[in-house]
Amino acid sequence: MTEENKNFGEDFKEKAEEFSNDARTVLNDSKNVAIIAHITIIGWIIAFIMNNNNKSAYGSFYIRQVLGLMLCAILLSFVPVIGWFVNIGVFVLWLISLVGSMSGEMKPIPLFGDLFQDWFKSL
Repeated sequence: MTEENKNFGEDFKEKAEEFSNDARTVLNDSKNVAIIAHITIIGWIIAFIMNNNNKSAYGSFYIRQVLGLMLCAILLSFVPVIGWFVNIGVFVLWLISLVGSMSGEMKPIPLFGDLFQDWFKSL
């Protein structure tokens, strides 16, 4: 094995280890968990699993918020016309929650945020 090949192998191992450390940092960051929870139902499930591995109050707070918003949106989608228009309001609340999760503060959404925290406190 030439010296050049050995250096390449060592460089590759260093880069792989650096990537692994960066990935651990991202997965352990509760702010990332909170943001991922806002990305569809699949994102919520991923955030839920990530948060179960490394519980944080911040991640759990936004997982509860988004679960409540998703359930409201699903229930309202079955109500013709009026439910569709009210879902626009749910979308606005989702945006408020997303901005709150990016800001680093645990801000409950208007109207229902505190209720969601109480109803889903086991998460």
